[in-house]
Amino acid sequence: MADNVEWWRAALNRCRPGHYLQSRSLNNLAISLRNRVRQWGVPSDLDESVVLARAALTRRPPRLRDRFKQRGVPSDIDESIELHRDALLLRPPGHADRWRSLNNLAVGLADRFRQRGVPSDIDESIELHRAALLLCPPGHSDRSMSLNNLAASLADRFRQRGVPSDLDERIKLDREALLLRPPGHSDRSQSLNNLAASLADRFRLRGVPSDIDESIELLRAALLLPPPHLGHRFRQQGIPSDLDESIELHQAALLLRSPGHSDRSESLNNLAARLQDRFRLRGVPSDLDESIELHRAALLLRPPGHSDRSLSLDNLAVGLGDRFKQRGAPSDLDECIELHRAALLLRPPGHSDRSRSLNNLAASLGDRFRQRGVPSDIDERIELDRAALLLRPPGHSDRPESLNNLAASLEDRFMQRSIPSDLDESIELLRAALLLRPPGHSDRSLSLDNLALSLRDKFMQRGVPSDLDECIELHREALLIRPPGGSDRSVSLNNLALSLGDRFRERGVPSDLDESIEHHREALLLRPPGHYHRSYSLKNLANSLGHRFRQRGVPSDLDESIELHRAALSLRPPGHSDRSLSLDNLALSLRDKFMQRGVPSDLDECIELHRAALLLRPPGHSDRSQSLKNLANSLADKFRQRGVPSDLDEIFSLFLQLTHVSHAVSRADLIAAKSWATTAEETNHSSALLAYQTALTFLDQHVNLLSSSSRHFDVVRMATASLAMDAFSCSVRHGALTSAVELVEQGRAVFWTRLARLSSPFDGLSLAGDTGRALAEEFKQLSFRLRTAFDQSTEDQPPQIRQLTIQWNDVVSRIRMLPDLSRFLMPPMFSDLQKAAEEGPVIIVNASQYSCDALIVLSDRDPVHVPIDITQTEVSDLSSEFQSLSKEFGSFDTQFKLVSILGKLWHGIVGPIVQALGVLNIHSGSRIWWCPTAEFTLLPLHAAGPYEKKRDSLTHIYISSYTPTLATLVRARQQVSRDVSPQHFVAIGQGQPEGGKPLECVGPELAVVARRLTPVVSSFTQLEDGDATVEGAFDALNHNQWLHLACHGMPNRQQPFESSFAMRDGPLMIKDIIRSNWQNPQFAFLSACHTTVGHEKSPDESIHLAAAMQFSGFRSVIGSMWSVDDEVARQVVSAFYDKLVDDSGRLDCTRAAVALHKAVKKLRHNIPLEQQIVFVHIGV
Repeated sequence: MADNVEWWRAALNRCRPGHYLQSRSLNNLAISLRNRVRQWGVPSDLDESVVLARAALTRRPPRLRDRFKQRGVPSDIDESIELHRDALLLRPPGHADRWRSLNNLAVGLADRFRQRGVPSDIDESIELHRAALLLCPPGHSDRSMSLNNLAASLADRFRQRGVPSDLDERIKLDREALLLRPPGHSDRSQSLNNLAASLADRFRLRGVPSDIDESIELLRAALLLPPPHLGHRFRQQGIPSDLDESIELHQAALLLRSPGHSDRSESLNNLAARLQDRFRLRGVPSDLDESIELHRAALLLRPPGHSDRSLSLDNLAVGLGDRFKQRGAPSDLDECIELHRAALLLRPPGHSDRSRSLNNLAASLGDRFRQRGVPSDIDERIELDRAALLLRPPGHSDRPESLNNLAASLEDRFMQRSIPSDLDESIELLRAALLLRPPGHSDRSLSLDNLALSLRDKFMQRGVPSDLDECIELHREALLIRPPGGSDRSVSLNNLALSLGDRFRERGVPSDLDESIEHHREALLLRPPGHYHRSYSLKNLANSLGHRFRQRGVPSDLDESIELHRAALSLRPPGHSDRSLSLDNLALSLRDKFMQRGVPSDLDECIELHRAALLLRPPGHSDRSQSLKNLANSLADKFRQRGVPSDLDEIFSLFLQLTHVSHAVSRADLIAAKSWATTAEETNHSSALLAYQTALTFLDQHVNLLSSSSRHFDVVRMATASLAMDAFSCSVRHGALTSAVELVEQGRAVFWTRLARLSSPFDGLSLAGDTGRALAEEFKQLSFRLRTAFDQSTEDQPPQIRQLTIQWNDVVSRIRMLPDLSRFLMPPMFSDLQKAAEEGPVIIVNASQYSCDALIVLSDRDPVHVPIDITQTEVSDLSSEFQSLSKEFGSFDTQFKLVSILGKLWHGIVGPIVQALGVLNIHSGSRIWWCPTAEFTLLPLHAAGPYEKKRDSLTHIYISSYTPTLATLVRARQQVSRDVSPQHFVAIGQGQPEGGKPLECVGPELAVVARRLTPVVSSFTQLEDGDATVEGAFDALNHNQWLHLACHGMPNRQQPFESSFAMRDGPLMIKDIIRSNWQNPQFAFLSACHTTVGHEKSPDESIHLAAAMQFSGFRSVIGSMWSVDDEVARQVVSAFYDKLVDDSGRLDCTRAAVALHKAVKKLRHNIPLEQQIVFVHIGV
């Protein structure tokens, strides 16, 4: 090489100025110097080469491009491009060297595009390469070079825009070029490498294994195997030998590129990247440290202005980020972020790698947010991720990655601030990403896992079981894609195990827990000491063993759990983002040990650990409520053991902080408030009532996050439990009787309350001015659209529902700003609920574990308390006894047992209430309303009595009705019937239901109704047998306000929304009824069995057929508590309608209770006792 330089230098010296060979000699000497630069990397040779090339300008463009490639000075590439443009003008179409100038200009534009990312540069480069290729037809000696160059520019454009067709064309061109360079061709190795790289890119896009396998074979054939491709196959198939071979080859390549070599930085970078991969596989710290040092060395060889500087900045930043995740040193993370910021500055808008820099900086800010919790970091991360997503539109190969990244950012912010919309948007983004990674895609398992994890978070906040089930199925699918030996298998094992553990805690199935433990053990084996996820596997296995100990009590499970938690905590030093979690977990395990073995030091350590965890969860942290609860509960254990008063004071000072929760309420907040109430009850603390008020406020807010769909009923049922009844009891015991009424209303029939909020409350309510009327209309429209969306949706909260919910909440806020509407849709005050008693007293009968009580609500004074001398257990036993007996009605002589139960009801419950009503001057013959709670809802309070000669039962003294809640009765009273409006009546009878037992008296019963009412009502419609279908019933109810329904009633006590009326073509279910939008319905007589029977475990939610009719708008409903005799029903109906018509000859739904009372009285001596009392009235 030195001889060539000196030879051309001598040749130049022999050429006198102006000699025709001078420019060629100048050029040849410049070329020789450039070649020597590539071998030895001496900068002065490059400078001299540029000077000589400038002198030869009349014949060749200068070597500015070479200097640009080494030093990255923008003016060099700009000048080079302009000179190539001038050269092209000197070579018009037809010139023998035109293809060469086209090629040179195209290459220069591609170089500038890689530095600045201007799309027009790469587009022009491609068009010029296409033009050059046309001038190199098949057989042309330079055709293979033109094919390669066009392919390279298409690759650059693909990396910026992600259009798959660019990549497919690139592969086609590379294949053609390879065919033109058969074995023995000097450039065959280059074509083998190019085609291999193209196939590797397509593998990353589509995940087809054959592409990466072919890529590796091509590279082996070239004997210039770039190990990164082995790295791709390693990441898919998890074969460690691929990675080890890759590292050895890179180390050999580095030895061949000694200091000063122009490509040394590339070898440093490649070896560093593979060492980083091996660190992620095996967790050996020295691999990561060496990788970082190599990246630093590469960065020094790429000073400011170098075209690859941004790449080195990124690579070093990523290595420091990995080291931070393993060791938690804040300085590593801070340097990482600054390096990513520097890289982003070198990739301005339009740069092909800008989206990558946005993603990398966002990810590092996310790591810092998780460590330090600074809100600005997560907000900036989300903005960066949104910007990156905009640069990756639909069709871009990296769009799934950006969808995943933005989803992760939103979820992190959700974890801090509990904004439901963040989590919902995150899930939608992850679903979109999964659709872009179909079966067979290399990253499908990652998308499956990410979506599953977000669904788990949603389950943890809202408790919807279907979210957890879907989560588990997604994790199972991901695990199948990650076979034994795969580098990501431990991730899938861990995720599936966690979800199974959640389901075990939810449903208690032992096999879920055992499977969870086995998966955690396998994951831990795949994460040896030094692995940066080892602490998570230690923690997770420890938690699962702790759960099994609490279920089965095996001491060895608990001991192992504690040791694992200690090991996990040691790997999470101060500053680690998950330290508070490990502190809590170890504390809870020590508390379990204390509870089993009673060693005081275990409890003391537990308390100190909980204190440390609380310090790491400041106000506003999503897990603060949980920490407050954990520390308070541990102090309560200590107080029970040692009785130190200061411990009791601290317990309630912690619980009182729950009243200041500022984020959207989660299930954990509600659980913490309920724990406060329980502890206050146990210690007789004065804060008990405030605890219940806080818990019920949380319940109201938590339910607002759920839809009114029946899918969420189980969540509501578990959240409410006995809360409202215990709150009522506490209020009564504290003498706060109006609060008792408010709280029991707030915590019962929660599902119906949520549904009512989506129904228009404006009937009869005048909103002053145009603003009020406009808001009323907007509210009605949004409520209707939201209910429709819930009904039609198969998901939990798709985007349409999320957007409608935001709009609905906004209009509610604006309505509350109007005069006298500040409490619009808020839990009602006692003064509002008191209106339920305008036509007669309402008696709330409550059963709680703490006491049983009755409150008589009157329209003109505070409630009156009637103590009930019975325990909740006795009420439950009485209810069970009656439910068993009711199943025998009609089959055996049950009168003696029935009278005994009704007598117990009278003496223990109803009798004292009747005495109190007498003292209050509620005269005999007056109407009263029963509002029972808990087990009282299943008992026939209206029929209580001594059933002895010369002693009156309740039916002889008062006329009873029922109401599920006071608010329901208030709404029914507000729906005033228009006296002059037409009365349209429909009678629907189905005596021959599909697959059901025939009802012989349905026809005669409908005939009785028709004969009595046809002369009275404006129109009378009768649907029977073939006409009595589900659709026919709905259509009739859209045109009629009065209903008589005679058919089979079919309760479903496990799935109450599937309780139904049997029509000819199938069931008319509650879930169908509540979707109705009937206009001004008045009265419904449900002549069917079991129409007031609801969910067996949650009677307070009143999910039964009669309640569904009432909540759908019917002001007055008659239903049945058990099976109705067919002939008895006909007789009762006949007598009832005789009494329903008022003096003016019109139907009056407010007379229904009196009409039923008189009809039963008339038939008392003709029908058995259980049939006399089976029908009950609900409503006005």
